[in-house]
Amino acid sequence: MNTNLQRAIVLSLLVLLMAATRSHVFTHFTPVPDASWAAFFIGGFYLRAWARWAFPALMALAVVIDYIVISGQGINFFSHYCVSPGYWMLVPAHAAMWAGGHWLRSRHAGASFGALARLATVLVLATATCHLFAQGGFYWLSAAVAEPTFAGWAANYGHWFAPYLAATAMFVAAAALAQVVSELVARNAGPARQHDKH
Repeated sequence: MNTNLQRAIVLSLLVLLMAATRSHVFTHFTPVPDASWAAFFIGGFYLRAWARWAFPALMALAVVIDYIVISGQGINFFSHYCVSPGYWMLVPAHAAMWAGGHWLRSRHAGASFGALARLATVLVLATATCHLFAQGGFYWLSAAVAEPTFAGWAANYGHWFAPYLAATAMFVAAAALAQVVSELVARNAGPARQHDKH
């Protein structure tokens, strides 16, 4: 399969995933968790060659989805409590997830226990950094928190970190499983092609 075709398929799946899950963020109705953080991590892994425009495109998609959902509730986008100056900290937040996937891909040499350990470590670090920007931006720059304190910020960070990590890990695990399966199929197809030549 053409590499650009593979990238196009991955990008299309990430767009569908974000459209299907991010739309629940502002309605507080979440049959499935928001997959946005995982989408940027997976994008960083598979779309490194397209990073110059794929990252901004996914970032724009996130804002468009937020705009549609908020406007659909009859609320002015810029007056929503989530759309404070801290909202724009989602750019470095999502960039942290993308960078994590990008770094992981640069060191990926195939499925192994070492690769799994790297995935787990990088995912936790990237999610922690992403959460630092996203939650910190809202906590410190939003008018929703009347009297921000370091203790309050730390408690809020800790309270939300595990759920966000669990949701992100769930989607990344599914992508990792698909990657392992594709590598096994490619590995087994190699000897079969060699056999057919004889």
